[in-house]
Amino acid sequence: MNRIPRIWVIDDDRSIRWVLERALRQAHMDVTSFSNGIGVMDALQREQPDVILSDIRMPGIDGLELLRQIKTQYPILPVIIMTAHSDLDSAVSAFHGGAFEYLPKPFDIDDAVDQVQRACRCQTNTPNHAEDSFTHTPDIIGEAPTMQEVFRAIGRLAKSHITVLINGESGTGKELVARALHRHSPRSHAPFIALNMAAIPRDLMESELFGHERGAFTGAQARRQGRFEQADGGTLFLDEIGDMPAELQTRLLRVLADGEFYRVGGLTSIKVDVRIIAATHQNLQELVRRGLFREDLFHRINVIRIHLPPLRERREDIALLMRYFLTQAAKELNCETKVLATDAIEKLKQLDWPGNVRQLENTARWLTVMASSKEIHAEDLPPDLNTLDNQVPDEQEQWETLLRSWARRMLRIGQQSLLATAMPTFERVLIDCALEHTGGRRQEAAKLLGWGRNTLTRKIKELKL
Repeated sequence: MNRIPRIWVIDDDRSIRWVLERALRQAHMDVTSFSNGIGVMDALQREQPDVILSDIRMPGIDGLELLRQIKTQYPILPVIIMTAHSDLDSAVSAFHGGAFEYLPKPFDIDDAVDQVQRACRCQTNTPNHAEDSFTHTPDIIGEAPTMQEVFRAIGRLAKSHITVLINGESGTGKELVARALHRHSPRSHAPFIALNMAAIPRDLMESELFGHERGAFTGAQARRQGRFEQADGGTLFLDEIGDMPAELQTRLLRVLADGEFYRVGGLTSIKVDVRIIAATHQNLQELVRRGLFREDLFHRINVIRIHLPPLRERREDIALLMRYFLTQAAKELNCETKVLATDAIEKLKQLDWPGNVRQLENTARWLTVMASSKEIHAEDLPPDLNTLDNQVPDEQEQWETLLRSWARRMLRIGQQSLLATAMPTFERVLIDCALEHTGGRRQEAAKLLGWGRNTLTRKIKELKL
């Protein structure tokens, strides 16, 4: 592109406009700013920019309504939505409305510039109109950056039929994410069927998935539909897929490849249209290496991966989640809602929560019943919470101990310039792990590391990765 790209920034926050104007102009772009969305549609009739960045919450007209109007009249104009009030509904609404990208504040300015440059290069020919309504999903809550990535992934996948693998520890909310993916998808009118592979006896798994004919085995007194048939046209959620036995993995692979299967004891093939969402708390790649999970099945279900962070990696959400769970528990038990005192919040944030969000929810129920007063203090918390720190090994403490031992050993032998030796190795390991986790996607890896993509690219060159 020989001419200078023209960018419009719409935000009622003057400091955000100033920062973006400065960064985009340094990137050789022409920037026009608006303090709100009023008058933007009139301005578009006179001239059109290459990209629009718009906040969601503004006086006069909010960003989603402005997005709807823009995409109705100018469907190929890329719009990047920014918001400081990040939740699942905002992300899904933005992508359903045709947003090019969704940037939760505070964002990395290099990332913002990179997204604008990418939008300038993008040639979109398919209009994408806004949906009129969205199911509110209050049970997926989070303001932590790691949860914003989850919301963005759900928003991007909302209109897709693609297979998704959700990875995360027990209790992080994998089924909630699967239900959100279904609820916001074109299959939302059809069934969502959930099946936990770890909860089914091994000899019943095949019948549970594929159904059986009458007389297929002892006790099969009538024909029975399996979960695949029940989910036809909708979504089948296979939780803890890492526990699926090898023989069933082979059958599942055939169904995913052909969309056809036979009931147990059946002679006629059955064709279904089912979207698969799988989940596991295990490392499937490690299971593949150990020969416990088929590699071809792993690649078939690992098309798009969503990683759910453990609660100890999103401590800033603990108070928000706890208040929600206390409100829900009070409704369930028809009693007064308990309130968290500051000392209780600080105590909750210090714990590691091996049971994650599920354990936090159970704690809210316990407090609703057992706490003697309306205001909950640290001493009111369940006694067993004090043992949480001993239930999960502190991995950070372990690697810090190893690093300390290495430094002392190097100093004893007279080694100098320890940082020059350690820092490249430290950065190389973290970059390798982040890229491995994202499947080589640098944009996502940079976010996990807390960098912009330009910084990651520079580091990769410096370290000769």
